[in-house]
Amino acid sequence: MKFELKPLPYASNALEPVISKETMELHHDKHLATYVTNLNNLIQGTKFENADLETIIKEADGPIFNNAAQVWNHDFYFASFTPDGGGGEPKGKLAEVIKETFGSFEEFKKEFTNASIGLFGSGWAWLTKDNDGRLFILKESNAGNPLTKGLTPLLGFDVWEHAYYVDFRNRRADHINAIWNIIDWKVVESRY
Repeated sequence: MKFELKPLPYASNALEPVISKETMELHHDKHLATYVTNLNNLIQGTKFENADLETIIKEADGPIFNNAAQVWNHDFYFASFTPDGGGGEPKGKLAEVIKETFGSFEEFKKEFTNASIGLFGSGWAWLTKDNDGRLFILKESNAGNPLTKGLTPLLGFDVWEHAYYVDFRNRRADHINAIWNIIDWKVVESRY
């Protein structure tokens, strides 16, 4: 297999109580593993057989795009969390640009939370930057990925029900409010 299921950067129970071990095992070990398997099967014998994920996302469509984007999105998502002192606010240049763009970190958090909660159906909410360093919040349905728009993702919230349903049932807002407490801002800052 060309693409492999990346291991989590922490134990499957490390983000409890925000994300339970059961959710993590279903989300990472089952859902993400299926996207990886599907992608490997779909690209065999195509022009994407030897391409990297970003190339596939930018150039493919249909099932190949969907599975490639979901592999990339989930790897990105899981790397955005930490069990060790997550939450709080970003520092440095990212903090400055958030304040310039949104007025304050609290206003950014409110807008990003509202985008995450307000996305109809399944998908992703993204904090992105353009080539000039300007910040944008995007709502993308299904496997949507900012790379297709020439934007650099900085932070992504998975709002597919499988990301929260075991722990929060149909309370997406409660899940979104909880995951702010495990964001690894050092990782997000490094993406800026």
